[in-house]
Amino acid sequence: MRTERAFDELRPVEVIRGYTEMTPGSVLFSAGLTRVLCTVSFDEDVPPWMRGAQEGWITAEYAMLPGSGTERISRRSISGGRNKEIQRLIGRSLRAAVDLAAMPELTARVDCDVLQADGGTRTASITGAWIALSDAFDQRIAEGKLDASPIRRHVAAISVGLLDDSPFLDLDYEEDVSVDVDCNFVMTDDGRLVEIQGTAEGEPFSRTSLEGMVGLASQGISELIGIQANIRDSG
Repeated sequence: MRTERAFDELRPVEVIRGYTEMTPGSVLFSAGLTRVLCTVSFDEDVPPWMRGAQEGWITAEYAMLPGSGTERISRRSISGGRNKEIQRLIGRSLRAAVDLAAMPELTARVDCDVLQADGGTRTASITGAWIALSDAFDQRIAEGKLDASPIRRHVAAISVGLLDDSPFLDLDYEEDVSVDVDCNFVMTDDGRLVEIQGTAEGEPFSRTSLEGMVGLASQGISELIGIQANIRDSG
């Protein structure tokens, strides 16, 4: 199935921090040909149902821009059901990385806009958005608006596919549409799972196969978290 990469090899990752100048956190995250712009802004408020709780909130929006695929994507589809499901996933994943009590009465709004889609846009969004969120908190600290970063742990995400019982890491579009099983994994830097999304396209898959995919995903996510850490350490 795969000729240019080993079954356990990530696509080339490139991260450009500070890609835009109008928001406190912005990252252009590339995984192979997939490119996602992740930006973070803050509201000095929380949703009405959280007021008085002395906690903050993190919410996300996700969209594939019209020119991101081989066929133009209508702007009317931006608010569609698939996008809502993905943005909820991004929000849940990032909240798992943050101490909400350390950002009281503050909302972080994360926008993930897909500039070019070649598979793995939701996983790239999560991994890139963590960097943008961390940078945004750092700027807020520098401005004297936070005492310390609410970030508690790293979070990253990756896809794993199964074809003829053989697992493959980090699927591009052609691989994604060819596999028998397609799974997305979100994990923390201590190896704990935030979310698993998995679907058998035909025959059901075994628990043994799932365990193998979890192991492969853990390896890939460890590499991605290493990239996040190196970027953060570089200042």
